[in-house]
Amino acid sequence: MIPSTVNRVPMHTAQPVNEKIRQRINRRISYYAHYPQKIDARLQELDREWDIERTLEANAGVVTVAGLLLGIMSHKKWLLLPSLVGGFLLYHAVSGWCPPLPIWRRLGVRTQTEIDMERYALKALRGDFEKMPPN
Repeated sequence: MIPSTVNRVPMHTAQPVNEKIRQRINRRISYYAHYPQKIDARLQELDREWDIERTLEANAGVVTVAGLLLGIMSHKKWLLLPSLVGGFLLYHAVSGWCPPLPIWRRLGVRTQTEIDMERYALKALRGDFEKMPPN
C-alpha cells in the first residue's frame, strides 16, 4: 500500500531523527513564547525554508545534469547516473524513500508538514486564531 503524503517521509526516517526534529520544533516554539516580538521574523524565515521535497528535487537536478555532462564530455557510462536518479525520484514520489533522504533528514531538512506545525503554533502564540469567527 502507498503511504500517505504526510507520513511517507517520517516513515522512512529513523525515529531518533524524527524525534530530534520534533524537539527542535518544540524548543523554537518555547523560545518564541518568551519572545513574541520575534514571531513575525521567524514566520518569514519559515516562508523561505526549503522542505525535503524541494531539497531532493534540487539534489536530483544537480546529479542529473552532472551525469549528463559527464556522459557527454567523459564517458557514456555516466549516462546511467541520470537514469538511476530518475528511478529513485519516481520511487520517492510513490514510497517516500530515496538514497539521499536519510542524509538530508539527519541534517535537519523537514517535511512541509513539520514546517507547518511550527508555523501554526507560532500563529497561535501570536493570537491569529483568536480573531476567527466562532462558526
